[in-house]
Amino acid sequence: MTRCRHCATHCKYEIRRIHVTNSHTSDRNEFGLLVVDMVKANPSRNRSILIVDDEKDMCDLVVEFLGRDGYEVDSAQSGSQALVKFKAHEFDVVITDLRMREMDGMEVLKAIKSLRPDVPVIMITAFGSIDRAIEAMKAGAFYFVTKPFKMRQIAALVGKAVEQRLLVQENRRLKKEVRGLYDSEQVVGHSKAMVEIFRLVDLVADSASNILITGGSGTGKEVIARAIHFRSNRADGPFVPVNCSAIPEGLLESELFGHAKGAFTGAYQARRGLFLEASGGTLFLDEIGDMGMALQAKLLRVLQDRMIRPVGSNKESHTDARLIAATHRDLKAAVRDGDFREDLFYRLSVIPINIPPLRERLADIPLLVDHFLRKYAAISGGKPKRVTARAMDDLQNRVWEGNVRELENIIERLVVLTPGDTIDVDDLPAGGGAGGSVLQRDEYPTLADLQMNYVKRVLNHTGGNKEKAARILGINRRTLYRMQDRWGRKA
Repeated sequence: MTRCRHCATHCKYEIRRIHVTNSHTSDRNEFGLLVVDMVKANPSRNRSILIVDDEKDMCDLVVEFLGRDGYEVDSAQSGSQALVKFKAHEFDVVITDLRMREMDGMEVLKAIKSLRPDVPVIMITAFGSIDRAIEAMKAGAFYFVTKPFKMRQIAALVGKAVEQRLLVQENRRLKKEVRGLYDSEQVVGHSKAMVEIFRLVDLVADSASNILITGGSGTGKEVIARAIHFRSNRADGPFVPVNCSAIPEGLLESELFGHAKGAFTGAYQARRGLFLEASGGTLFLDEIGDMGMALQAKLLRVLQDRMIRPVGSNKESHTDARLIAATHRDLKAAVRDGDFREDLFYRLSVIPINIPPLRERLADIPLLVDHFLRKYAAISGGKPKRVTARAMDDLQNRVWEGNVRELENIIERLVVLTPGDTIDVDDLPAGGGAGGSVLQRDEYPTLADLQMNYVKRVLNHTGGNKEKAARILGINRRTLYRMQDRWGRKA
């Protein structure tokens, strides 16, 4: 390490003096003159850089400079030589001159981007122009540098380029992990009904057709929607979920289609809607059965012509989002009752997928229990607990009105609260957990509890259709609403 004259001690800075002459011109400053440039010495990061220039002096200069910063640096004196090295080695960043005799930098840039689009390319030229810079950036260049330049500037750009590539690689790794989570093999179940659903997921994944997923609350409709997305050719695009019942009608329109600046009070700037945000990917509209009739008409138009008009705007934009909708309601009954548009129903349900309640696929419970035990053991950092045969038998004999979500909730609780490594029947919550799904032999619930649980079962059976539920119960719909209000909407 060179002694620093500023602090008179061996320190973490090096003093470098570099003089370079450009053979194309007699200007000694063409490549830049770095006089007493203090550069912080970095630890080796094992990142490889490829320098491309038909002038050996330039290559040697950059190789030496970046090599001192801990990079592995290689060079090529022609574009063709650079591409041979690029194909044989995994480079993190490429720095190329624009004007070269055999193959110019634009050709090198385009070839590299066609081979590995995620590798940042820094372009250097002594003949800079705005048009050439724009052309390079459009072709995928990370940055466009004109001579003369300081080596410190190149080092900073290389550092940023490496950071960008690391982020891209990490993003790709995370997407791969997420895709694996929603692979059909990871969506748990081996009952006949779930095997058929897995088959449908594989068949429809690459289709552009709209899909309608139906099933009771907690059956896993969004899990299936994500599985379809991540197994499709849109997996690298966004998956945008929206709960239609959780957003007021007036706000939902703006959320889906966007709005122009000043379209309403508080619209201080224009906003893209979720249909545009999901372009190239999937828009998942959960609980679409709760969408109002006015918004249904606007959604139908989008599905017909694939054009979006933001609230308060006269301009339309194309959307390439694939639509997957889900609901716990019986939409056919809602169409008969006049609560849902028939034409929209048929647009949405090109490919219908129905997820049966957990009580109709009890064979899946042992697999689900094992899956959730492993999941929450991994989260807590412990070993998966074991469920005894008696406890598993108890779990398989419950009604599970909350479906898979209720089962997961109970398993999570047991992983946290059970002191030993084994979960037995005495560790299970009485009454089937929070949902009160089953009556234990030694329990004597009140008539009001029995009535509420029965009404809940009927509503679950009808998919939330209150008209149909009221007919089964032998009461009118207003009475059913009053009962729900009295129970605080627990039914």
